[in-house]
Amino acid sequence: MFENLTSRLTRVLDSIRGQGRLTEEQISAAARELRMALLEADVALPVIKDFIDKVKARALGVEITQSLTPGQAFLRIVQQELTTTLGGTAEPINLRAQPPAVILMAGLQGSGKTTTTGKLARKLKTEDKKNVIVVSADVYRPAAIEQLRIVAGQVGVEWFPSAVGESPVAIATAALAHARKQYADVLIVDTAGRTTVDQEMMAEIAQLHAAVNPVETLFVVDSMTGQDAAKTARAFADAVPLTGVVLTKIDGDSRGGAALSVRHVTGKPIKFLGVGEKSDKLEVFHPDRIANRIIGQGDMLSLIEETAKKVDAEKAAKLAQKLKSKKGFDLEDFREQMLQVQNMGSIESLIEKLPGGAQIQAQMKNVNAGKEMGKVVAIINSMTPQERKFPDLIKASRKRRIAAGSGVEVQEVNKLLRQFDTTRDMMKKVANGGMAKLMRGLAGRLPPGMMPRR
Repeated sequence: MFENLTSRLTRVLDSIRGQGRLTEEQISAAARELRMALLEADVALPVIKDFIDKVKARALGVEITQSLTPGQAFLRIVQQELTTTLGGTAEPINLRAQPPAVILMAGLQGSGKTTTTGKLARKLKTEDKKNVIVVSADVYRPAAIEQLRIVAGQVGVEWFPSAVGESPVAIATAALAHARKQYADVLIVDTAGRTTVDQEMMAEIAQLHAAVNPVETLFVVDSMTGQDAAKTARAFADAVPLTGVVLTKIDGDSRGGAALSVRHVTGKPIKFLGVGEKSDKLEVFHPDRIANRIIGQGDMLSLIEETAKKVDAEKAAKLAQKLKSKKGFDLEDFREQMLQVQNMGSIESLIEKLPGGAQIQAQMKNVNAGKEMGKVVAIINSMTPQERKFPDLIKASRKRRIAAGSGVEVQEVNKLLRQFDTTRDMMKKVANGGMAKLMRGLAGRLPPGMMPRR
C-alpha cells in the first residue's frame, strides 16, 4: 500500500531532513517534488493544490524560520497536513441506535461490497460481540445473493434469504422485521451495484435508505480506481447521505491516491481499509498512522495491535518458560514461531508497518518471504520428532532424506539449519541476559537504519 508514493516522498524528505536551514528556494523545490509524487499517485488535482498550498504556507512561515531543526520541522508539517487531508482522527462505526442498527453498503459492481459486508460482520461479531444478520438486496445477480450466503456461513453470522425478482425495499424491510424479532444488534444490507453510476441505481439506493433509515451508509470503493474513486464517491454522496467510506483492495494499490482524494472530495471519513482477501483483513482507518506510513515512518501501533490479536499468548508464554528453564530452543519451537508469523498475514504487510519499511521491501524485492517461510515449515515437517528435538543428529544421509521428503535441495536444508543456529544463539542471549543482548545480536543482521541510535 502507498509503495510508490512512500518511496517518492521519502526521497524528497531525505534531501532536506538534515539541512541546518531551509531557504525559500529549497522549500519551493521540495513542494514541486511533493506535487509530482502526488500526481504519480493519481491524487485528484484539487486535493494536490490544497495540500501543497498549506504545506508551503506553513513551511515559509514562522514554524520553519524559528526552528532549530528545519528539516525535521518540514517533515512534521508534511505529516500533519497528510493527517488532516486523510481526516484527522479515526472515526469508529456508529452503533448508537435502538437495535437493530442498520448498516447500508453502497458502491459500484466489483468494488468488493459483498466481501466487505462479510468482513464487517465478522469484525462486529468477534471484536464487538454483536449479534449480526446480513441480507442481500442485489436482485439482479443471483450469484451475489449466493456469495453473501457463503460468506455469512464462513464468518458465522446469520444470512436472511432473498431471491431474484423480489423488490429490494421489500427484502430490506422484511430483513429488518426479522432482525427485530431475533433481537439482533446489527443488520447489514448489501445493495446492488452497477458497472457505472446511473439514475436508476441512485433512485433505488435512495429508496432503500428511506425504508430502513440506516445509522451508517458506507460507500465501498476500489482503491485501485484512483481519481475515479473520488468522482464515484461524489455521485453517491449526492444521492444518499453517506456516513463513511471503505477502501478495498488496498493491498493491490501501490499508489494510494484514492485514500487522499476520497476524504477531501466527499467530506466523509474513511472508516475501514480492506487489506486482503481473507475475512479478517479489514483494518480501522487511522489517518495519523497512515500518514506516518506514507512518509516512511512506519505504523508500530497497528503492528502491535495486530500481533496482540493474532499471536497465541499461551504458546508464547510456554516458550518463554522453556527458555527460562534452560531446556533450550529446538526445531519444533522454530517451526511454531514460523507458523505464528504466517498467521499474522503476509510478511510484506508486516514489514510495511516498520519504520523504513519501504527500503526493507526494496532490498527484498526478489524474495518471496511467505514462500520461503512455507519452505522452512515443509522441511521441518519432513524431520522425525527426534531430529527436531536434537538438530545435531542431522548429518549427510538424514539431510538427503529430509530434502527428498520436502521437495527441496540439500542446500536448502543446510540453509535452514544455519538460520536455526543463529536464532538459537539469539534465544540463548534472551534467556541469559534479556533484550539488551538480543538487540546487540540483531545489530549486525538488520538493514542500515533499522537499529535505534543510542
